[in-house]
Amino acid sequence: QVQLAESGGGLAQVGDSLKLSCSASARAFSMYAMGWFRQAPGKEREFVAGISWNGNSQYYADSLEGRFTISRVNAKNTVYLQMNSLKPEDSAIYYCTARASYSSTYFPGNPDDWDYWGQGTLVTVSA
Repeated sequence: QVQLAESGGGLAQVGDSLKLSCSASARAFSMYAMGWFRQAPGKEREFVAGISWNGNSQYYADSLEGRFTISRVNAKNTVYLQMNSLKPEDSAIYYCTARASYSSTYFPGNPDDWDYWGQGTLVTVSA
């Protein structure tokens, strides 16, 4: 069982930066690929970014236009999402997720293909 806890959300202005953190309880954190999804009101949960078990591979939603960066520190059981040049459309609840995988190339866009989820952290970007 893996427990995930997100932090770092809040209110931001357009153009600001925020860094989200996700702390994992997993004993073998390094065996999990990690990801971030987000869900805006009235919309489906969408994939944002994924990172391989060793941090060597990252994958991002095309819509981000290079503004976000996912990273991880396995020694701290933590994954991060650095969000720059925030836009109002980035407003959503951001969820951390994990799946047991050593793949460096496959990061499912379907939430059902991820194994564990955090409770989410709210990001609100105002104009």
